[in-house]
Amino acid sequence: MSKNSPVFTCSQCGAVHRKWSGKCDACNAWNSIVEEAPLSTGPKALGGKGKTILLTDLATEEDAPPRASSGIDELDRVLGGGLVAASAILVGGDPGIGKSTLLLQAAASFAMNGVKCLYISGEESAAQVRMRAQRLGLQHAPVMLGAETNLRDILTTLDTERPRLAIIDSIQTMWLDTVEAAPGSVSQVRAAAHELVTFAKRRGVAVILVGHVTKDGQIAGPRVVEHMVDTVLYFEGERGHQFRILRAVKNRFGPSDEIGVFEMTGNGLQQVLNPSALFLSERGTANPGSAVFAGIEGTRPVLTEIQALVAPSPLGTPRRTVVGLDSGRLSTILAVLEARCGIPFAGLDVFLNVAGGMRVTEPAADLAVAAAILSAREDVAIPPETVLFGEISLSGALRPVGQTENRLKEAAKLGFSQAIAPSRSKIGSAEGMKVREMPDLTTFVGEMFGAG
Repeated sequence: MSKNSPVFTCSQCGAVHRKWSGKCDACNAWNSIVEEAPLSTGPKALGGKGKTILLTDLATEEDAPPRASSGIDELDRVLGGGLVAASAILVGGDPGIGKSTLLLQAAASFAMNGVKCLYISGEESAAQVRMRAQRLGLQHAPVMLGAETNLRDILTTLDTERPRLAIIDSIQTMWLDTVEAAPGSVSQVRAAAHELVTFAKRRGVAVILVGHVTKDGQIAGPRVVEHMVDTVLYFEGERGHQFRILRAVKNRFGPSDEIGVFEMTGNGLQQVLNPSALFLSERGTANPGSAVFAGIEGTRPVLTEIQALVAPSPLGTPRRTVVGLDSGRLSTILAVLEARCGIPFAGLDVFLNVAGGMRVTEPAADLAVAAAILSAREDVAIPPETVLFGEISLSGALRPVGQTENRLKEAAKLGFSQAIAPSRSKIGSAEGMKVREMPDLTTFVGEMFGAG
């Protein structure tokens, strides 16, 4: 492509096209392709020599500036221990899930701890933000407010006020006058994010960007924005549940896949310091179709209840409905149960749910899923003091998983006395826990349900 050739980009998915068309071939969106100014081929001449430094000459971790604590333990946990200076953080979530509420509470908490904060809203006026702060009881927090969408004015304000933390709500409402595109387009989002991240690194200001998500649950705009920032957080939750989960999917300054659990109340979001007890709070007597999974989210052990229902299907193709788990994983477990254990599911509907609105992605949940399904099918309750974890291979063998000792300690702390785990697991010290090791799924089915 020549230097002066126009570039056409889809505003929905960011795909690049050689010419304009009414429909994007990548995402099938209509009227989403816009023309962008072509990129230059590079500098005409060499520039000056950049400054370099030996790695051994850099300050050690002990000499580095300390992280700023928000005073909200769950938020600090997800950030990796606190807010790092000059970091760029992207927060995404569904509309109405509570992103603005969380960040306004975080700004107030940071400000109370001596961190100068500037909250800039491109979706609300300063008076509307204050109304929300008053509802949350934060009207006296020393947080500076701004309502602006012009990025040039925002950068000037940041350069003048010199806050330690700037919150931009949201990146899709920002516009740069040097880019000929509407706010929220791929060009504007990419350019605005680049300017803000560059400013954060140059001035030592921590910047939190709020990003809208698409119907697929991904942050709207080009994926390059997620590569620009240091940390990407997703705020998740089901509207029918009061629980909200802040999950780190990328973090250059801490562990990824770490979670913080919050509860939505009339006074805003309240942190939940013991999520296992909360997710199991509605668990009563032992019922068929219920199994407790001892999982790991980041560095934290979390116990969740997996519920299953198996019923005769009036349809030619039985239904497979899953909430909170991967539907492909359910299909694999059902196939292994049928092929390796001889347990058919033809003509049966299977419904699977993770209680409390939690989403489980860990393969270690396979054994708990299989136990819940078999318990529902055979109408046999699993002992209520039992937790399960283990990965099921296609051969029917049970594979050991990591952090077994942490899982058992969390289960013992919540009153469970028995665990079912794969053989060869590194049990470690598990006081008060009886561990039954199973080599394969056939042995598990035979001992627990008298079949196989």
